[in-house]
Amino acid sequence: MSVIGIDLGTQSTKIGVARNKGIDIITNEVSNRATPTLVGFGPKSRYLGEAAKTQEISNLKNTVSGFKRLVGRSFKDPDVHIEQEYNTSTLCDANGQAGVEVSYLGKKEQFTATQLVAMYLSKIKSTAAREIKLPISDVVISVPAWFTDSQRRAMLDAAEIAGLRPLRLMNDTTAIALGYGITKLDLPTAEESPRRVVFVDMGHSNYTCSVVEFRKGELNVKATTYDRHFGGRNFDKALVDHFADEFKEKFKIDIRTNPKAWARTLAAAEKLKKVLSANPVAPLSIESLMNDVDVRTVIKREDMEEMVRPLLEQLSVPLEQVLAEAKLKVEDIDSIEMVGGCTRVPIIKETISKFFGKPLSFTLNQDEAIARGCTFSCAILSPIFRVRDFSVHEIVNYPVEFTWEQSPEIPDEDTSLTVFNKGNIMPSTKILTFYRKQPFDLEARYSKPEMLPGKVNPWIGRFSIKGVKADANDDFMICKLKARLNLHGILNVESGYYVEDVEVEEPISDEKEGEKKDADPMETDTPNGNAEPKKTRKVKKQVRKGELPVSSGTTSLEPVTKETWTEKENAMTMEDKLVADTDEKKNELESSIYELRDKVETTYSDFASDEEREKLTTKLSEIEDWLYEDGEDTTKAAYVAKMDEIRFIAGPIIQRYMDKIEADRQAILKAQEEAVAKKRAEEDSKRKPEEEGKKTEEGKDSTDAEMKEAPSAADGEATSAEKGEMDENE
Repeated sequence: MSVIGIDLGTQSTKIGVARNKGIDIITNEVSNRATPTLVGFGPKSRYLGEAAKTQEISNLKNTVSGFKRLVGRSFKDPDVHIEQEYNTSTLCDANGQAGVEVSYLGKKEQFTATQLVAMYLSKIKSTAAREIKLPISDVVISVPAWFTDSQRRAMLDAAEIAGLRPLRLMNDTTAIALGYGITKLDLPTAEESPRRVVFVDMGHSNYTCSVVEFRKGELNVKATTYDRHFGGRNFDKALVDHFADEFKEKFKIDIRTNPKAWARTLAAAEKLKKVLSANPVAPLSIESLMNDVDVRTVIKREDMEEMVRPLLEQLSVPLEQVLAEAKLKVEDIDSIEMVGGCTRVPIIKETISKFFGKPLSFTLNQDEAIARGCTFSCAILSPIFRVRDFSVHEIVNYPVEFTWEQSPEIPDEDTSLTVFNKGNIMPSTKILTFYRKQPFDLEARYSKPEMLPGKVNPWIGRFSIKGVKADANDDFMICKLKARLNLHGILNVESGYYVEDVEVEEPISDEKEGEKKDADPMETDTPNGNAEPKKTRKVKKQVRKGELPVSSGTTSLEPVTKETWTEKENAMTMEDKLVADTDEKKNELESSIYELRDKVETTYSDFASDEEREKLTTKLSEIEDWLYEDGEDTTKAAYVAKMDEIRFIAGPIIQRYMDKIEADRQAILKAQEEAVAKKRAEEDSKRKPEEEGKKTEEGKDSTDAEMKEAPSAADGEATSAEKGEMDENE
């Protein structure tokens, strides 16, 4: 079982895995720690991740980026049309959702953003499985804090289509905060003032600020604000607009009329921006950009900063908002942690540091902090890992209300209620009580549509409560409904039940005010010797009597649609695998032709007769001609058959060569064994005389010792005798 965290970014994606008592970031097939968030479509297969990046310039109209920002939206949403400015493919209305129209397998196809995310997550899943050599299932996926219920449901649907089981959809900055806090051993205790940290995350297209309070073993998100359309891509576009004007004047070419030239300039501008983050001046050079014209220019850092000056004015707005919502001042903040690739730009660091009046902190990995936080969260939620206890208290970003039709029997009944307010802790459960005599419906929506991103529909879902009826006395049924905002930030009415008021007896305490509650209890006997009966009273209590079925209508995919899209994704995956295997067999055939043609004249020349050599050479030339004509685009089976034809002729020659190699190897081993045995025998023959001489010396030494000890013994005896005689004389 795996523990995986996925930072699904607009531009690139990072994958974290819990192993070796820590978090590792997985590398992809080309050993990069970040995989481009791109999906491309071709005449034979799809291109996902690195493959899509490789052919992006040559396949602009069929390569899709930024699909995460389209998920869960309608095509009419103005935010979708903003995304068209940064996308070379054609966005469209796909079954009422934002999607894309591309050429795939030689025909026009439309795919929704949910399908695009599912395609990409399938690639991420295979990358992770290849690296850790385990099946991938449980994951935690990052999402922007401003995602609504419909966007979060679409992400879950996409993950399920890709064969993943998301344990949590985690807000970007909350994931960063978890990765920061869980590794700190010096956090204040519950009795001390919390440590307040502002996390500033600026990536490719999104700018988010969060104020988080830390205590030992827990974090509390106090406020989160954002600018959904501010990030590195805005800086890139400002540079490209400048270069477009310069190239038009200086080189007489208009890159705005040529999508390929625009895309190449955009890629060069992004690299230039990174160079200017570390250097005051940077050159830009693109060969044959357009109409065979080479372009060269130089730009200074201060020139770029002047170009993006209007953008920099947006930096302080979310910072001011987040402090206001958290009810804090600048001096209340203990630390400002910077995360995201765009926070490396010097003018951005300078502006934010000036706002807070203190130096910034860069203790986290700016590119991988979100992936690490998601992986920690997955490890906490997974039963197979033991992780330090750490509670995460997220907040509600948009207030949620329920509305319903007024009951005919209750003319003054309110018909709406805000159940989850902005700033409430999440996940959270609320119990709603209704008095009804017949089934009824609830409708959930965001109570302040103006707070939502773009023009997202504020409607969340409709919940029908079944099985409601009047009781035997034609009185109301008391209905209880459990509404929950879960770990994903998704709202559901999870269950319903009804209760009845029942009279029960409960004991009455005789304690009077002022009596000691900790006095020892004493039993008082009545005159007849029996214990005094305890006083009771009758009270009404609500007792759960039965369940009320709840049917839901939400923006989640219908099971039939999800199943259809899953089958289609599996079919496309098999098609991709077949094309990849076919290309592999084609490359294997081509390399075998060149390798054998060389070896038959060199390595294998002594093991093939002239007839065999000529036959093999003829066959290789024949298959080579076929490969570059009829075999340029054929089936996997055709390449395998041609490979078998070559093996049929070359096999015996290669076998003779291998037999000779094996015989030589055995001869070398035998010679080595004989040499070792001979050396050992020589050592044994030398060692034997030495040992015999040593034994002789030892024998001689022992004889001398005996001879020396004998007189001593005699002397000793004589002395004793003399002593005896002396004693007698005395």
